[in-house]
Amino acid sequence: MKVTRTILSCLAAAASVAILPVQAADQPTGLWEHSIGLGFALTKGNSDTLLVNANWLSARKWDKNELRIGADANYGENDGEKNAQSAHAFGQYNRLFGQQDRFFGYFRVDGYHDDIADIEYRVVVSPGIGYYFIKNAKTTFSGEFGPGWVFEKKGDHSDDYFTVRFAERFEHKFNERVRLWQSLEYLPQVEDWENFILNAEIGVDSSLSKALSLRVFVQDTYTSDPAPGRDENDVKLVTALLYKF
Repeated sequence: MKVTRTILSCLAAAASVAILPVQAADQPTGLWEHSIGLGFALTKGNSDTLLVNANWLSARKWDKNELRIGADANYGENDGEKNAQSAHAFGQYNRLFGQQDRFFGYFRVDGYHDDIADIEYRVVVSPGIGYYFIKNAKTTFSGEFGPGWVFEKKGDHSDDYFTVRFAERFEHKFNERVRLWQSLEYLPQVEDWENFILNAEIGVDSSLSKALSLRVFVQDTYTSDPAPGRDENDVKLVTALLYKF
């Protein structure tokens, strides 16, 4: 309950920044939008500490194409000993089609490493199809479905297996200053549905100026079959200052 109250308080604090409107930067369609951020994260699970977070995101939309690529990393020490070190990178390309460009085919690749969870690597490759249930200037809500392949090494054990990827993403702009987003991804092993990975994220982005914004978000990763001696669930609460260009 204490962690939940802390999370809700931080999200509310970020949202409360949006008292006065500011003019959004005008960016022609088709150009890249980039952001880099630096902040701190409160983790609960395999690592309980304050650590540094760095993240990068680039996105582009043109014609019937959408592309998003990004990466984030965490590092922390406690009493001179490393107690957090993780990195994640992803890329996803969407090709829109159908009436009002609601349908899209996608191809996504994720890579993950976590020293504390004893995950040397985890790579997920997934093509599939998606649909925008809501798509307007303020709100988007999409669902995705497709086959996938997981390659990973946990502890001393290497494995690869076939999965089915179920995912959804929601985003809403309250005004030109504040944006809320949420995403959920479920990756069960086809041959053993009790073995699955669940990734969730929710956050608020509040602009301080045309170039700077405050971002608060929560990431939750659940692995039903973790490495020996490790916890199943990892939660990160991150507050970061972002520079957009």
